[in-house]
Amino acid sequence: MKTLGQVLMETRKEKGLVVRNLAYQSGIDPALISKFEKGQRMPTEENLKALSEVLRLPFEGLRKIWLAEKVYQLLELEADAKEILSLAESRVEYLKSNQALKMKDLSNSIKSKLQKIDELKEEWVSKKPLNTIQLQKMTEFFHVAYTFESNRIEGNTLSLQETHLVVNEGITIGGKSLREHLEAINHAEAIDYVEQLVSDQLDYSSRVLMELHYLILKGIDKENAGRFRSVPVRISGSEHLPPQPYLLDKMMEEYFIHYDSQKRILHPVILAAEMHERLVSIHPFIDGNGRTSRLVMNLILLRNGLTIANLKGDVDSRLAYYRALESVQVDNNPEPFYHLVADSVKDSLQKHLELV
Repeated sequence: MKTLGQVLMETRKEKGLVVRNLAYQSGIDPALISKFEKGQRMPTEENLKALSEVLRLPFEGLRKIWLAEKVYQLLELEADAKEILSLAESRVEYLKSNQALKMKDLSNSIKSKLQKIDELKEEWVSKKPLNTIQLQKMTEFFHVAYTFESNRIEGNTLSLQETHLVVNEGITIGGKSLREHLEAINHAEAIDYVEQLVSDQLDYSSRVLMELHYLILKGIDKENAGRFRSVPVRISGSEHLPPQPYLLDKMMEEYFIHYDSQKRILHPVILAAEMHERLVSIHPFIDGNGRTSRLVMNLILLRNGLTIANLKGDVDSRLAYYRALESVQVDNNPEPFYHLVADSVKDSLQKHLELV
């Protein structure tokens, strides 16, 4: 297989162009083009587009060679390169193949839970409209509990009572870091944003995703808030290897294609679980992926008349959560994660009904 540099040089010569002509027409420095052809530098994607236009080479074909060389450069010095490729291959196939846009038949146990959830939802809807004060108190209770648990999953040490004091009373807790305070305040604001989206009947979109992530990292990491990561990452304690940053734009495009194609087909609980798991597996952000993914899950649930699903952050629950995610990421088995989310939704509906 020819290298990218060989393809560029051979095509340039076939077109009767010298380097300076190609540089003039593409707007790329001639010294850079020489380095591209010699394999001493990799062009950016914008460089590649400009070169493909001038040389009249199909951009997609050229981009595949470019991506292959990027992967090679990442792995050429790795002793276990084959193992890394094998681990990445199954997940990339799951996320990018046509099968990723089709859902497997659900098990009877999952169907049974979804049926129970539908029954509880009907009962919940029948209780509306609620008394204004009652609704306000319930909303405050569940929102604080959700902020507490979602942050606890990520290592925040504020207690439930401390979370309430920070979020609702504006009190500073001694011995707790500024970041932990901001995580609680930001998450509460993000829930309010989700509630407003539901009230305004606005759908989940890439813009909504970026705004949710911005709210999560606001004041904590200004540089990365609301932006895709530009560096590779590893998830501590997980076998799953998130995709390289140059794959993110395409994978996130397919992520939203999946949402648009399935949102009127899937049961909302399964759709919420899917969009949660896929987002956290793609891991598009440098930080805040878990909190953002759980907010996305709850946006979808609330838009479909369900209540906030609160995944717990105690040690046993957190371990079950990570194991369920890894079951999808490594073994392509979503069943444990569907059960986890369905159980949480059912529990939430039951608790809401108990308080009415």
